[in-house]
Amino acid sequence: MSTVPRIKAAILDDYQNVALTMADWSPLDGRVDIAVFNDHIDDVEKLIDRLKPFDVLCVMRERTPLTGDIIDKLPNLKLIASTGAANASIDLDAAARRGIEVRHTGYSSTPTIEFTWALILSMVRNIPLENQSFRQGGWQLSLGEELAGKTLGLLGLGRVGSAVGVIGSAFRMNVIAWSQNLTAERAQEKGVQRVSKDELFSGSDLLSIHVRLSPRTHHLVGAAEFARMKPTSRLINTSRGPIVDAAALVKALTSGQIAGAALDVYDVEPLDNPHPLRELPNLFGTPHIGYVSKELYRTFYGDTVRNIVQWLDETARASKA
Repeated sequence: MSTVPRIKAAILDDYQNVALTMADWSPLDGRVDIAVFNDHIDDVEKLIDRLKPFDVLCVMRERTPLTGDIIDKLPNLKLIASTGAANASIDLDAAARRGIEVRHTGYSSTPTIEFTWALILSMVRNIPLENQSFRQGGWQLSLGEELAGKTLGLLGLGRVGSAVGVIGSAFRMNVIAWSQNLTAERAQEKGVQRVSKDELFSGSDLLSIHVRLSPRTHHLVGAAEFARMKPTSRLINTSRGPIVDAAALVKALTSGQIAGAALDVYDVEPLDNPHPLRELPNLFGTPHIGYVSKELYRTFYGDTVRNIVQWLDETARASKA
């Protein structure tokens, strides 16, 4: 009696080794063999060699880009189970040419909104410095700054940006915003003041980035924009690294053109070590953890399991038709 071959699935970039505990994977028992990879591979040829045996790839956001060149060299690949509502690092055209399905999961912007304010508060109150000093026996090294009365500039007023603005208003900040598509009506609806691009950069004490990465927004913040900012101002980026020209940012921070920056996203991730951004005393950096929460991971991996089960069932029905 012939048996149905078991599907091979790989969970990629599970840095915290939590994927199998964040969801109930038992619906795949007896149907799918799962391999979990906690490390990240940058080398394309090594990545292809690792992924060749697998029918299903479970990818975490954009940690491992699946380019057309990679997809074309994975002969067994049938399903890409991506996390989040979309994934710009997957070549959808290449997948479609191969007949490879791409399925997505639910998403919540809540952790990123909350984390944006964690970065802002940590930076303006010098929390990392004071915590490190405290652990070493120190006591009160710095003076923090209050948010009330300062100007929060939002580069982008979508779902995340508008929510960040609401919280800024609760701190009694003056909230201004600009993006290429922002209208005065939209800004008024969200309770913020629409300003010009020049006014955004010159008038903000804290400038937080919330636009999508696209050809129009690539390096939208560069040397010319830093030149407009006040020497006391700070930049926050929880959106996408390439929106900011990293070389220009390093120069602005090193020269004192701006007072500081808080980053959770970078041009290339994981960020190289060593890297100038890791060494600047006025840069507060975190390893792209704005979306990394237990609640969102449960959504990601729970939906991933359901997507794989649904795909298996649909494939089985199609084979019997």
